[in-house]
Amino acid sequence: MSDPRLPSLAQRLKAATGDEHRRVETTGLMAGLLRGRIERSDYVALLHNLRAIYAALEPALQRQAARAGIGPVVLPELFRCEAIACDLAALESGTGAAPVALQPATDAYVQRLRDLEARQPELLVAHAYVRYLGDLSGGQQLRRIVVRALGLSGAAGTSFYDFGDAARVASLAQRFRSGLDAVGAGGADAEAIVAEARSAFGRHCHVFDQLAANAS
Repeated sequence: MSDPRLPSLAQRLKAATGDEHRRVETTGLMAGLLRGRIERSDYVALLHNLRAIYAALEPALQRQAARAGIGPVVLPELFRCEAIACDLAALESGTGAAPVALQPATDAYVQRLRDLEARQPELLVAHAYVRYLGDLSGGQQLRRIVVRALGLSGAAGTSFYDFGDAARVASLAQRFRSGLDAVGAGGADAEAIVAEARSAFGRHCHVFDQLAANAS
């Protein structure tokens, strides 16, 4: 049992990764996206690379969900792989676009997730934290930006950001944070999760930098 006098794992992650989180928002393609300056082809490339990450992370989380150190954060309602596939189908429909090659940093990220599942599966929690709380907290803002930047109408192309209404978004975020707290705040595993989360943000920076370098 963790020491109740210690910060929860959710609190520790937020405090320890604040600088890295801010750095991601000013890095490469993500910086342009947040300013509303992105071409459709570059946004599609971003989605392809993110889908590869989710396609590695989400099945791994499901396979390891019976573990006490993972199960509390496995919420299939948060999974994004299918939503991204829907967006890509809408955004690429009729364009005749060439297949999108994954960035080397994305391939390395996917390999890291595979290695963790094989050797240190509890550290997958760090990657779930980086992706899902970010998706929940910034999703509505990003949806508006994407709609304006790409000239979209209706919901087509923005399923990635759809978690339901504000009350449902808040509920999902609280459930995920509670799951983190159930994983535990104390001990070496928590330290390792925090370190892995910081590394995950760095890996995102590499992906976004490479996407920017190859942008149209």
